[in-house]
Parts: sequence; C-alpha cells; structure tokens
Amino acid sequence: MVARLHAAPHDVTAGVVAGATAPARFLRLLSFFTIQSNLLVGITSAQLAFDPSRDGRIWRVARLDALVGIAVTGIVYSTVLARIHEPKGWEQVTTNTLFHYITPIAAVLGWLLFGPRPRMDRTTVLAALAWPTAWFAYTLARGTSDRWYPYPFVDVVSHGYARVLLNAVLVTLVLGAVSALFWFADSRLRAAP
Repeated sequence: MVARLHAAPHDVTAGVVAGATAPARFLRLLSFFTIQSNLLVGITSAQLAFDPSRDGRIWRVARLDALVGIAVTGIVYSTVLARIHEPKGWEQVTTNTLFHYITPIAAVLGWLLFGPRPRMDRTTVLAALAWPTAWFAYTLARGTSDRWYPYPFVDVVSHGYARVLLNAVLVTLVLGAVSALFWFADSRLRAAP
C-alpha cells in the first residue's frame, strides 16, 4: 500500500508559511530546498555577471550546488510535487512557475551556453553533496523539534522514518546522477570563460 502524500505539509500554504511568528515564518521559508537553490543560482549568476572569469575551489562547489540544486528542484517538482501542489491566485502560480520551471531551465541553459567550463572534478562533485546532505539533516532535526517539514516526502509525522529515509535515498540518487551528468558535460563541452 502506497502512502498518500498530502498537498502541503503541516502549517504551510504555497508562498506563505503559516502557524508561527514572523521570524519563524522567515526561517521556514528559507528552509525550503527550492528557495535555497534559487538563492544559490541568483548569487552565483550575479557573481558571474560581474566577473565571468570567477573561480576558486569554494566558488566551484557553490556553483555546482546551484546548478545541481536547481536542476533537482525542477526534476522533483515536475515529477513528484506538481501532482499534489495546488498554487492559488496569480501570485502563487507566477512564483511557482518561476521557482520550479523557469529558473531551473534558465540556469542549466545558461551554463550550457556560457559556462564557465571546465570547472568540475571529482573533489568538487563530492564536496557539492555536503549541502543537500546538511539540508536533509537540518530538515529532520528541525522537524523533530517543531513537527514542521517543508515537503510532504520528508514529513516523518505522516510517513515515518523508514519511508522518509527511503525518499532521501531516492533523491540522493537523483542528486548523484545529475551531479555526474554535469561533471561529464563539463569535461566534454567546449571550454567557456
């Protein structure tokens, strides 16, 4: 029997995180992987706009995190969450479309067209897995303390630890596959500044 995923986790509506004080709502908003991915894309893209030759070990990890994070955001949303997410009103529909479809496509397309490449190696790829792992650990720890989870598939209250850990393994496999795909493309595509 497959557990039914609810349309929204506890105390959450699309675009507004309800049921808490203003600072707690802000922290909840920043707890979404989607928001963090979009922020990383925005920051690293802005840095490249000002300095197209931007480089460095930490920056390479941040840029790969941005690319993989936003690609996985688009993949997970379109294949799993879109079926159960019900944005209402033009504000939520617009934000949802921007965060889950337009930004993932634009970020990957921008990297394909403009790079910078080559910038990835095995160390960069492995280091880039630290952020999503830390996000998952934070999400579970935070959920234990206040029973709030940003996504239905990590909601331990509804699904239990066994199911949530299985979901984490599946998402980790997607993260690994997308990382490997970027690494492969980075080594094969024409160098870009």
